Amino acid sequence: MGQGIGEVLAPAGSFESMKAAIGAGADGVYIGGSRFGARAYADNLDRDDMCRAIDYAHIHGVSLYMTVNTLMKEKEIGELFRFLQPFYEEGLDGVIVQDLGALSVIRRYFPDLPVHASTQMTVTGVYGARLLAGLGVKRVVAARELSLEEIRRIRQEVPIEMECFVHGALCYCYSGQCLLSSFIGGRSGNRGRCAQPCRLPYDVLAEGKAGQKQGRGKPGDSKDDRYILSMKDLCTLDLIPDLIEAGIDSLKIEGRMKSPRYTAGVVRMYRRYVDRFLEKGREGYRVAKEDRQELLDLFDRGGFTDGYYGRHNGPQMIARKEKPAFRQGNQKLFDELDRLYVNAEKKEPVDGTLTVREGEDVSLTLNMAGDWKGRGRIGGVTVTGPAALAARNQPAAKEQLARQMKKTGGTPFEFQKLDICLEGQVFLPVQKINELRREGLEQLKEAVINGYRRECLPADGASKPESRGINEREEAWDRAGEGDRGSGKKPPRLHVLLSKEEALYQVLAVPEVSEILIEADQVRPETWKDVAGRCHDRGKSCVLAMPVIFRKQAEAYFDRNLAALAEAGFDGVLIRSLEEIQYLKEKGVKIPFYGDHNLYSFNSAARRLILELGCERTAFPLELNAGELMELGGRGKELIGYGYLPAMVSAQCVQKTMYGCAKKPVRLILKDRTGKGLYTENHCTYCYNIIYNPAPLSLIDQTKRIGELAPEAVRLQFTAEEPGETGEIVRAWAEALGDREGRKPAGDFTRGHFKRGVE
Repeated sequence: MGQGIGEVLAPAGSFESMKAAIGAGADGVYIGGSRFGARAYADNLDRDDMCRAIDYAHIHGVSLYMTVNTLMKEKEIGELFRFLQPFYEEGLDGVIVQDLGALSVIRRYFPDLPVHASTQMTVTGVYGARLLAGLGVKRVVAARELSLEEIRRIRQEVPIEMECFVHGALCYCYSGQCLLSSFIGGRSGNRGRCAQPCRLPYDVLAEGKAGQKQGRGKPGDSKDDRYILSMKDLCTLDLIPDLIEAGIDSLKIEGRMKSPRYTAGVVRMYRRYVDRFLEKGREGYRVAKEDRQELLDLFDRGGFTDGYYGRHNGPQMIARKEKPAFRQGNQKLFDELDRLYVNAEKKEPVDGTLTVREGEDVSLTLNMAGDWKGRGRIGGVTVTGPAALAARNQPAAKEQLARQMKKTGGTPFEFQKLDICLEGQVFLPVQKINELRREGLEQLKEAVINGYRRECLPADGASKPESRGINEREEAWDRAGEGDRGSGKKPPRLHVLLSKEEALYQVLAVPEVSEILIEADQVRPETWKDVAGRCHDRGKSCVLAMPVIFRKQAEAYFDRNLAALAEAGFDGVLIRSLEEIQYLKEKGVKIPFYGDHNLYSFNSAARRLILELGCERTAFPLELNAGELMELGGRGKELIGYGYLPAMVSAQCVQKTMYGCAKKPVRLILKDRTGKGLYTENHCTYCYNIIYNPAPLSLIDQTKRIGELAPEAVRLQFTAEEPGETGEIVRAWAEALGDREGRKPAGDFTRGHFKRGVE
């Protein structure tokens, strides 16, 4: 692929922010509607205002994309058709989606509506991009953590547009992989309600040494240096040549929760520098110091970072300190932005010809001017008025007609060129001139808007929601006899996921365990075959768990160990990202695929698509309550019943931030303001960190409810537990599932969202 087009894409949390962004020079705007947007607390638009926003953007030649980028519950997915239909018909330029079920619905019922894969889909490489391109996705919003090298590779190998963040807030976690806000207070980032716990202070403790910080005189000892999960804001003015040459099509600014003034100021700056590069190239590209300062004056969280484009992670990207409660504002800048963009009305250039001849109807022909950047060329409109009368006293003059005709206030237009053809001594009342102008500009506006509108879709689309129906594979399970388990006549199978090979002998000794899953980076590849063989000798299946994030480190690891994977005799692989489905298919791996909880199947439409992609079973997501899980049904699904759950998966490394890279796995404790400790572990093989929920999930007292749900299996996950503790927990679950009486969990525990769910 060649050089990107350099679209400047602006955020808008309100109609006013959208207008300010367009006034400041945005090529595109992304904005949320009344539902399904990942900024639930923004001033999102209702149906009428969204249609008005679509029209406003199109009049000014700007694309408008709608965020439909939350995970949707079963009851919600069936409402998506009717929600989108009026915006589709109005000419919406694209939708940004996270939910695979939403992707499926949109591709089926709105086949010509461009779909952009949200950064919440965690697309981290060519394999995920290629899979989504095959599903009809037009554009990928890449994970913020990607390097320029990784972006170039996607653009070179996959026929798909790339959209990348260039300015604004950075999440500590890979977007779409954060459950911390959800676990702490029920406010799910996947549902647009993140409470931003990463912006809070934490003490870093060595594992097993509560109250004692690791090291002396290290960063983090100061009370003002505890914001170790709080990222600096992204600013890439200096990188614009690199970003465009890497093939990025759309330069995305973050900030839908920010003010119209902020939006205008940032858009203006990126418009200025994108144009400067496109006009002058690298040789003429320089960023002025005062322009960087202007961006800091708009918002400052402890300085800027240029993000991950040139590095994998690092402490220089972390704010460390709390954002100041008060800063001296640059009032001169604020007043200028308000005057030029927030309180101003943008006008589009129009060319017109007014013809006035004695005894003939007056006519006005209007066209969008040649530098208008909207879709295609809008054909001219012509309106006529009453016949011009012979003048009795003072005849009309060209100057008088031009002055009256150019009074376009209250419309989105202004005359760039106005030709007046005046023949004879004529009289034309001012009122008639005004009526002619108003009618002509209104018809031109409608012509522009109609150039984007689409025909109505059949209403019966709404009666065919993707959320219902039985998949062929589910029918096959019934035919194979799995319906007994699905109907609750048999207890679910017991599966165990292990991070420590040392615990294997404890689990092998429990006859009720039917499947053991092992983490691919925790069990050495040279022992994979032996471990699988030991499981098979005890009559148990053995499954290899893939990484949560699949990037070049993981790709290199599995490239080196494909032979070991082929020879091990695994009964399946646990899939945790879209990347892995495509990678394993391209490498010819024939082992069955099993989808994990973070391959989100919040609704049956999403699950159906995951099955169609090649997964033979799925795991229930962690943010649905028991009632919502019942709506999905238990056939062919795993329920996670025990384990320290991953709350964050990050390219950052707490160990590296605080004490330098240890080049080996290290466990640290993050102690929050309430005294709870979240333990974090760095996975050096894949170079990512996982931060775990403070207390383990345990549903062992919910076995009656689990029996009603009737999942295919219950999975127990072990990470921090010692082998002896692992064995005790597995045996307790084997007994509880057998008699279904349940038992009280030992120690501190949580039931997660099994009872409460999320909004």
